[in-house]
Amino acid sequence: MIIQIDSREKPKAIGKILEEFDAQGIRHPVSKLMVGDYMNYDNPRLIIDRKQNLSELCCNACQGHERFRKELKLAQDNDIQLVFLCEHGKGFRQLSDVIWWENPRRWKRQRNPETGKWEETETKATTGETLHRILHTLERKYGCRFLFCEKEETGAEIIRILKEGL
Repeated sequence: MIIQIDSREKPKAIGKILEEFDAQGIRHPVSKLMVGDYMNYDNPRLIIDRKQNLSELCCNACQGHERFRKELKLAQDNDIQLVFLCEHGKGFRQLSDVIWWENPRRWKRQRNPETGKWEETETKATTGETLHRILHTLERKYGCRFLFCEKEETGAEIIRILKEGL
């Protein structure tokens, strides 16, 4: 098995993934991919895009929505099954778990000008329920998939998904 790694993946961030590839005897050349981060040469129509956590996924799907949508459309137009593998961990194993996500940007600590005391105030940051609806819509509309794993499992999960398919 040969897995191509996108050249925009930062070597420092994927050290453990490369260790897993090496341990399983998988060659992993680096060059630019049209979409995503990891592709098996035996099945170039299935590509994995790794996300380090739900905060990154939320930022891509919400704040960077147009760019994200263009990448999904590009994959769809080229008959590519794009899988987003989110390394969030913490009990998140499937898309429906996203409903329970607590966005760390949801609460902001600021000093009350009248009392001088620090208070937690709610912001308009995306909730887990809203993010779940957005991701579910993207799956339905573009045929992509959102999968979850622990950070330590990422290398093995990439290999499993690219070898076995979905």
